[in-house]
Amino acid sequence: MTHDSKSLLSRRTHRLGNEDVQEIILTTASGARASILSWGAVLRDLRIPTGAGDARQVVLGYADVADYAENAPYLGTVVGRCCNRIAHGRFSLDGKEYELPVNGPGDVHLHGGVRGFTRRNWDVLEADDSSVLLRIVSPDGDEGYPGEVTVTCRYSLTEAGTLRMEIEGKTDAPTLLNMTNHSYFALDSGATAADHLLEVAADFYTPAESNQIPTGETLRVDGTRYDFRTLRPIGADYEINFALRGARGVVEPVARLCSPQRDMEMVVATDQPGLLFYTGAGLPEGAGPDGQTHGPGRALCLEAAGFCDAVNNRHFPSPVLRPGEIYRNTCEYRFQAL
Repeated sequence: MTHDSKSLLSRRTHRLGNEDVQEIILTTASGARASILSWGAVLRDLRIPTGAGDARQVVLGYADVADYAENAPYLGTVVGRCCNRIAHGRFSLDGKEYELPVNGPGDVHLHGGVRGFTRRNWDVLEADDSSVLLRIVSPDGDEGYPGEVTVTCRYSLTEAGTLRMEIEGKTDAPTLLNMTNHSYFALDSGATAADHLLEVAADFYTPAESNQIPTGETLRVDGTRYDFRTLRPIGADYEINFALRGARGVVEPVARLCSPQRDMEMVVATDQPGLLFYTGAGLPEGAGPDGQTHGPGRALCLEAAGFCDAVNNRHFPSPVLRPGEIYRNTCEYRFQAL
């Protein structure tokens, strides 16, 4: 580890295959800490002060950086070009048909393809004690997508216990861009995802087939298991997209997650139209930093993004990005010890 004498910033360099992977560790005077990898723009570790003189791990990560080479469950990564799924790996844009790799079960293109943005090393453009800016350039034809796309992602850690993620993207030809952060959150290391409590500002959800491709409907949550409009225990497995209230492009609170003991909460604020809620039923067994353990249902994802397979459901918010436009996805994870 190297230290800048004028900053709290620390860095580590890891070797992953033929790549030098940078790990940037952000810290605050209050004791919050975030570890960011250049590989996949991964949030590897996030620790929040509890008020009792210690800091609690609140995301899952791998103990060994080598495990991020594959990262089948997408722990902590920034997913692109398109997160979630595209049916049959096919879409039409401006009258032209495109085929993408089918890399997910149920004949779907999953999380940007075989490598996507997950299994690539991003450039570190800037870093200080409280923020890091990363960039990736995806060439025309990458994973079958048209156009060269340049994406930046800035992580910022504040004294208020907030981790802010700001993604921006631009293209030189019409393409698709719909990104998210795929962190798995656990506000109590001894609890399961189902033990947590959740509230989501959504009156509607988008039902899906068994391969998680939406049916195209948008249904009310009233009287269903998807009604989280008031804080309640999760209690079961979920993988569902919520259609959020509010105007797209305005960062506002959309979800609240509480630890089972109600001694810590996380508020998710975003400018995106959807929130994919997944309780990690397919999460494999594994080991994280400082004795952390992984396994089915041990943590949950709250993925702020556009809707799954939106390019094939034209009444969904469009994932199309054109030259001269800027794609933006801003998400804040606001933590508080209670």
